[in-house]
Amino acid sequence: MSDLPDHPPLVVPSRFRGPPSSGNGGWSAGAVSAHAGAQCPHDHSRPWPAVTVSLLAAPPLDSSMDLAPGEDGGVVATYAGKPVLSARCTSDDVVDVPGVPLAEARAAETTYAGLTSHPFPTCFSCGTGREPGDGLRIFPGRVADVSTEGGPDQARVAASWLPDRSVAEDFHAYADAHPRASLPVTWAALDCVGGWAGDLEERLMVLARMTVRLDALPRIGEEHVVVGMGRRREGRKTWTASTMYDSSGSVVGSAEHLWVAVDPAAFS
Repeated sequence: MSDLPDHPPLVVPSRFRGPPSSGNGGWSAGAVSAHAGAQCPHDHSRPWPAVTVSLLAAPPLDSSMDLAPGEDGGVVATYAGKPVLSARCTSDDVVDVPGVPLAEARAAETTYAGLTSHPFPTCFSCGTGREPGDGLRIFPGRVADVSTEGGPDQARVAASWLPDRSVAEDFHAYADAHPRASLPVTWAALDCVGGWAGDLEERLMVLARMTVRLDALPRIGEEHVVVGMGRRREGRKTWTASTMYDSSGSVVGSAEHLWVAVDPAAFS
């Protein structure tokens, strides 16, 4: 790929912050994914290609990031000459996390660890300091683990989510008349639930990579279930996954995450 379509610079508005001074990883990754997806070979079986985004630095708020072709045929967003986000299409399979009933997800929210101690209460996705209609307020609590053949059980968390009209779709024209949550917001909804399924309670982690496969966008005003699952941990790295289900139990989309433990002093 030698050229990109003429797009304005990428900006993460302060509403979509994670830590107080940087963008929510999922929202930022979702925003740049749209530009990478536009460069992918078109697959008529899905409205969006699967995209992998690497977060190379904390996304700045209310600041213009330039978009340029990536070496791997993707897109790179840079700020002050340094790469921040790198996105590319992928053919990797993104496996769905087993779901839970809506009533079980609602009940699990009362055990959300972030209600007791939250590293980033300002987070757009899971922050307890965000007001309804401003942040997503997705508060995942523990549900039954998933048994694996020949391996350890994998921890799961779940929460309900009712997309607000303020997060309505703003980038794509959808195929039906129902208002939908935007692409970046959908990525954000699939983001932090993975961290809470991992070891975020034990150590501070930030999103380093996220791969998302979308089958739809969430309907505004329809209650959804978001489920996260821990996978494995190695040194500073933790791997997790998440899936969103609509009110009929159909998959909206799934994600896989890589988290990296960081020094809390860097975010003080």
